[in-house]
Amino acid sequence: MTVKTVIKKNTYFDSVSLMTLSTKANKIEGIRQAVVAMGTALNKEVLHNVGLYSESAEQATPGDLMIIIEAEDEAACDEALIQVEELFIRKDSGDLNQEIKFSSMAAAVKRLEKANLAIISVPGAYAFREAKKALENGLNVMIFSDNVALDQELALKQMASEKGLLVMGPDCGTAIIGGKGLCFANEVRRGNIGIVAASGTGAQEVSVRIDDFGGGVSHLIGTGGRDLSETIGGISMLAGLQALEEDPSTEVILLLSKIPAVAVAEKIYSQVKSCSKPVVICFLGGQQEKITAAGAVYAKTTKEAALKAVVLAGGKEEEINTHPLNLPLIKEIKAKLRADQKYIRGLFCGGTVCQEVMGLVREKYPNVYSNIGDPAYRLADVHISKDHTMIDFGDDAFTQGRPHPMIDPSLRIERFLKEAADPAVGVIAMDFILGYGAHNDPAGIMLPHIRRAKLEAAQAGRHLEILAFVLGTEKDPQNFSEQVRMLMKEGVTIASSVVNTGLLAAGFVEKEAQ
Repeated sequence: MTVKTVIKKNTYFDSVSLMTLSTKANKIEGIRQAVVAMGTALNKEVLHNVGLYSESAEQATPGDLMIIIEAEDEAACDEALIQVEELFIRKDSGDLNQEIKFSSMAAAVKRLEKANLAIISVPGAYAFREAKKALENGLNVMIFSDNVALDQELALKQMASEKGLLVMGPDCGTAIIGGKGLCFANEVRRGNIGIVAASGTGAQEVSVRIDDFGGGVSHLIGTGGRDLSETIGGISMLAGLQALEEDPSTEVILLLSKIPAVAVAEKIYSQVKSCSKPVVICFLGGQQEKITAAGAVYAKTTKEAALKAVVLAGGKEEEINTHPLNLPLIKEIKAKLRADQKYIRGLFCGGTVCQEVMGLVREKYPNVYSNIGDPAYRLADVHISKDHTMIDFGDDAFTQGRPHPMIDPSLRIERFLKEAADPAVGVIAMDFILGYGAHNDPAGIMLPHIRRAKLEAAQAGRHLEILAFVLGTEKDPQNFSEQVRMLMKEGVTIASSVVNTGLLAAGFVEKEAQ
């Protein structure tokens, strides 16, 4: 193998653009591995980890662009580099038809006088500076960037609160404002249900289930995952709740998060008590008594939250297809698995999807380990599974210097093949997330690996059950029905929701009492 490194001095591209370019580069014929990234310390660490580090890369600064190609030989590297360069040329020549470029935030504000929102997608070290500029210019802010210091997040949100503005993020991947999806979002029906969510894929799941149940979304406001921590104090969730309370198009409000800090939860409950609109609260693992005492409607799961919100918004529950659990299917799959196939391995792009599936499986089996969640059940090494294991590939441990797994599934594919070869594994559960910003064919790129894993398991005398949850709608650009069809053709079982994914997985590996 030959590795070539090209450093482009003082050439900056935002992280979203580099995610897309890296994914396209890795699809070029002849390339074994490609990294297109800025020359930050984190990205250099990634190069070390994947065996592509060089002295040339070490000389790159955070403002330099690194292009590293690994191919069969020098000629293949040279040809691949030409094709990667063409990707940049196509981007600059107008992949985004009406794109207007500005040299500064001030110039953009001056030209776009009606703009009221800025999306910040730069390395975390620079996000605070750009977000502060946006707030100073009277703009609401959505910070897609991660790795922003906690004290900087607090300062930005306090500044926004003083100005009557909203900060979504940092690490906010999903929002829908006035029907327009931002960053990672699904194409859902517009309606009268407003959502404030401290999670990205959880927000996507709730919005998609609302659409599936016949309801619609007025706005979806993301807060970033740390907003409900004691340090931040829920500033963005409280501001989002107030905004939806005042919004004439919103009639029902849904709040979604993992369990907030105790003091933050009390602030939220206090504001909910004075809200004139019905509020559904889904704090995964939260206390029902506290929520109902605040006058809100309690929901244990994202599916239940979506259903209750749709009913409050005027839907008739008896007419809604909630996709009940397929009990005969559980019996059928149990019969196919050998006695020693005891474990579930969940490989997820979405953190909230991972968290919710893990919680449901843990209700039946206590030995569920992960790279997120309860520290008592944290994996000692994220690369080595233990008993039932649920991995969030969107966690910082996997995304530093790399595209999000919703765009680049390479790390998940490697882990999938490893888990599929484990004779103790009975079920591998995965999410396939559709929508704007996600991979254009998440199911298709997995199919060759699914075929290989199933064939090798069959040759070893095992049935390998692959359980897939496709998060999306028929209106999403990836074509929901076609994604489902391709997976089913390869013998993959399809779950209808995050909740059903957890319940089916737990049921499949259940063993009869001896």
